[in-house]
Amino acid sequence: MDHLPSSDALPGIRGLTSVSSKPLLTRDFDVHPTATYEGLRAAHGPVAPVDLLGVPCWLVLGYAEVLEVLRNDARVWSKRLADWRAYTQGTVPADWPPLPAFRAGGVAFTEGREHSELRAAWSAALRPFQDRSQDPARRLEAELRRHADELIALLGERGTTGRADLADEYARPLMLMAINRLAGFGEADEDVLLDIRRLLDGGPQAAEASGRLMDLCGRTCAARRSAPGEDFPSYLIAAWPDCTDEQAAAAMTHLLGKLGDLTVTLVCATVVEVLSEEAAGALAGGMVRETVNRAAMVHPPYANLTFRFALADTVLGGTVIAAGDPVMLSVAAAHADPSFAGAHDPASVFSSRAHLAWGAGAHQCPGGALATTLATIAVERLQERMAWLEPALPPDRLPWRSSVFVRGLRSLPVRYGLREPSPAPPFRPSAEPSEVVEPASQGTLRRLVRVLRRTGR
Repeated sequence: MDHLPSSDALPGIRGLTSVSSKPLLTRDFDVHPTATYEGLRAAHGPVAPVDLLGVPCWLVLGYAEVLEVLRNDARVWSKRLADWRAYTQGTVPADWPPLPAFRAGGVAFTEGREHSELRAAWSAALRPFQDRSQDPARRLEAELRRHADELIALLGERGTTGRADLADEYARPLMLMAINRLAGFGEADEDVLLDIRRLLDGGPQAAEASGRLMDLCGRTCAARRSAPGEDFPSYLIAAWPDCTDEQAAAAMTHLLGKLGDLTVTLVCATVVEVLSEEAAGALAGGMVRETVNRAAMVHPPYANLTFRFALADTVLGGTVIAAGDPVMLSVAAAHADPSFAGAHDPASVFSSRAHLAWGAGAHQCPGGALATTLATIAVERLQERMAWLEPALPPDRLPWRSSVFVRGLRSLPVRYGLREPSPAPPFRPSAEPSEVVEPASQGTLRRLVRVLRRTGR
């Protein structure tokens, strides 16, 4: 990356407002975003000007360019809203839909020492769940397997064969239970679980749901200061003792939203890969985790990342970026870049780990390993319990969410056949603590699935 003198001395540098750009979010983008990315790449190269809901930005399409910005070795890119020229000049519409998320701050929108301290606290709070040798991680995984088996048993109540929406009848309720466990909310309450779902939806009910969850998170954090538990807020407060309840609650709400979106989207994307011929060899070898990595490469949960802002006039992929201009990194487009995609055998899962689904550099997603583990367990349980599984719709008719940032399925209709259930292992009161798991509330899961099916996206 080359740094340039001030744009005042370089008349060739034009601000985004003077560059012709077309709206990114169109009907064609909703149906087939890959074609939109490739059209922009053909017209502009690895960096293209686009209009995002009335706000101009640079969309970074090239794998090398996306990785360069993520690594930020030259320290020329910032996530701080104060470094966005249009925002500080007051030209960003107050009702611009993504603005509340950008204003929320937290670990995703800080830099320097503040970001390093927040990142360290987040890493410490997630470590007990991501280090699979620790008891909290082992207990979480055991609970997730039990919940998965209970949800599959609910499908079995209709008979050994049938049709189901694996999004609303399996992935979403399963991951809502996992998030509830991480948050330390106690016994699963379907009203709380549905508020988490409303927050993830980002629809008209999201603001009220967010308010209720923030209040619940605040009360949970206040309680954990005097009575720590085995949950994210307890570990976060231990690693960040100077945080206020409001700051801890904001971090909890961020975890609910981000991890919820990541895991549900990744489970559904992996099942789509499972149903493809390319993944058959990997599954035959028991390599579900590699298939999850492949799904993250083919269908990254966060197709496009939130803005970065240029701290100085610079050149990226042959395009001059003026100081204060926003860039949006397209992970989905980067994975389709011929310089990256062409280097990999589409029938192989051994080349899947160079993907950028979790980002890279200082702002790499701190929960990527946990999301991968949760998705792997969810798909493994399906593989164990299903005698056969096939899509009920062709790939080009699957309903995807309309969103610039998240690319996930609204529903995943399948036809299935269940194996005969294995007998439950005998209860062993002398088992190690990490092996003893309290049974989940089948009634809660049943009611949750019923509501999700009724209010499906």
